[in-house]
Amino acid sequence: MADAIRVTVWNEFRHEKHMEAVKKVYPNGMHKVIADFLNAEPDIKARTATLDEPDHGLTDDVLAQTDVLTWWGHMAHHEVRDDIVEKVHHRVLEGMGLLAFHSAHYSKIFRKLMGTTCSLRWREAGEKERIWVVQPGHPVANGLGEYFELPHVEMYGEFFDVPQPDNLIFVSWFQGGEVFRSGLCYYRGCGKVFYFRPGHETFPIFKDANVQQVIKNAVRWAAPVKTAVKPRSTNPPPLEKL
Repeated sequence: MADAIRVTVWNEFRHEKHMEAVKKVYPNGMHKVIADFLNAEPDIKARTATLDEPDHGLTDDVLAQTDVLTWWGHMAHHEVRDDIVEKVHHRVLEGMGLLAFHSAHYSKIFRKLMGTTCSLRWREAGEKERIWVVQPGHPVANGLGEYFELPHVEMYGEFFDVPQPDNLIFVSWFQGGEVFRSGLCYYRGCGKVFYFRPGHETFPIFKDANVQQVIKNAVRWAAPVKTAVKPRSTNPPPLEKL
């Protein structure tokens, strides 16, 4: 049997401590909910890490033992140490997968991987979101229907200032009229990156069965492949006689 995919679920874990509305939805933190449904899968083994732990819970040892890192941040992006961002970035280029959820679009690590502002339009009005599957043959869409709906969300709207994705899996429509590219896949070095729009802290988004299915699919897609190729500069001798 293949080894389980080792996932580290990273969460800022600030809103849940200081906002009663968030604490009611996620009393033990969003990271606990995500880790729990991932750990229910026989091929996934998840652990958690949070901002206020030493090294933000992302020590060299933890990163070395992480196949896929998930990231949720919002109010304290600026508090994430630059040296930790560099280490995560290096691990992605080496082959570690990264899943960025919702407001992690503005995290230091996602912006570094994208090389753009990652800015967008937003509105917090608790409106309906309809998420359309626009690449049904992709592994991240496995097990989903043509679309699924979330009844109360924070709106994110275009223009979303990110590079054109290697694969666009989902496009969202919102009750207020906006649309948004809400499931984007990128390749960076030997690693894979997936951005998924849902995940606002005051709504129970991570308890939704379809959202959980997307995240489980994305973990499996982003897991490293076994390859001898590494992102390094070399000066090899020719394979053929010159």
